[in-house]
Amino acid sequence: MRWLRSIVFSCLMALAVSASAQVGELLHNFSVGINAGVNLNSAEFTPTVRQNTLSGMVFGVTARYLSEKYFGMTCGVRMEVNYSQHGWKEYVEGFDDLKFQRTLNYVDVPFLAHLAFGKKKFQFFIDGGPQIGFYLSDSSKIDGDWESMSGVVVEQHTLDVKHKFDYGITGGIGFELKTRKAGNFILEGRYYYALSDFFGNEKQDYFGRSANTTISIKLTYLYDIIK
Repeated sequence: MRWLRSIVFSCLMALAVSASAQVGELLHNFSVGINAGVNLNSAEFTPTVRQNTLSGMVFGVTARYLSEKYFGMTCGVRMEVNYSQHGWKEYVEGFDDLKFQRTLNYVDVPFLAHLAFGKKKFQFFIDGGPQIGFYLSDSSKIDGDWESMSGVVVEQHTLDVKHKFDYGITGGIGFELKTRKAGNFILEGRYYYALSDFFGNEKQDYFGRSANTTISIKLTYLYDIIK
């Protein structure tokens, strides 16, 4: 979590400094495009639930505005609206016939500060900021007789999603290839940590913590509307 907070803080500070100082080359670059990739998911539970990574898809639309070049850095903001699959996959050590996975479907909206370094055609960047999500639906797959296993937590198999508004912080790094005619191509990795719980977390509820955590690997294409 420390590195994620550092990314978010650095991006926001760079934007604040550039806006107040008004030093450097002013930009008015606005781009829109599409993104798609894969989510590598798990859920943070208290009490703990043993898990493997659950893969899911993510895709949507992206908008980005670059405002200024400051000391060799390009600063801006970025927003996305994505269909995104979260969830978790469980296992019991020594019982390969026991399998369970639950996929939670969301519309996610990240709001990101964008800080890029490098030449005009090829840049390295870091992004960071808050993300909100809206729960749509879920589905599950189960194999084996889980009810016969003593000492194994199974409450999460049938609990309804109570909190349908998801929020947290996200940040990542990536590379961008800029072309004059064909547009801009981005490859990035991003980490999301939810601050909210999807199950009930009151004293009478079983779980004190039930939150999404996701590593995303994405490709994005952006086309410059205003250069």
